[in-house]
Amino acid sequence: MLDQSYYRLADKIIESYGKKPRSLIPIMQDIQEEYRYLPGELLTYVASQIGISEAKAFSVATFYENFSFEPKGKFVIKVCDGTACHVRHSMPVKEAFMKELGLTEKKHTTEDMMFTVETVSCLGACGLAPACTVNDEVHPKMSPEKAVELIHELKGEEA
Repeated sequence: MLDQSYYRLADKIIESYGKKPRSLIPIMQDIQEEYRYLPGELLTYVASQIGISEAKAFSVATFYENFSFEPKGKFVIKVCDGTACHVRHSMPVKEAFMKELGLTEKKHTTEDMMFTVETVSCLGACGLAPACTVNDEVHPKMSPEKAVELIHELKGEEA
């Protein structure tokens, strides 16, 4: 059960776009931007408020890879595994992030909700391969050693 503050924020967001079915995607984007994920219970509420079925709302949310029903950490690290990055060894970079943070293939977010590590198909930064982003900031020519350094830097920002 979500806190009432989630619904109040959803109401403000819905009001800003209008109670129309075509507002679904921008509403979902704003909610995800606020909470770093899309709470399923809140998506059901939004669907009822804008006059669409719950099934329609969930089909849209699951169609787009950008939406997540799982809470994400404060720092979302996306490791590119597109062709250019892959051939320049992006997976050892991802493995270094995962090992340093104590994550596994089934557990992508740290317990303290500080870090989430994901693999993406392409970041559009092929000339900088292997690349990753942290909250959409590109980090070029990564190596496993640079990945560990980056984690330490990010943890230092929090101290």
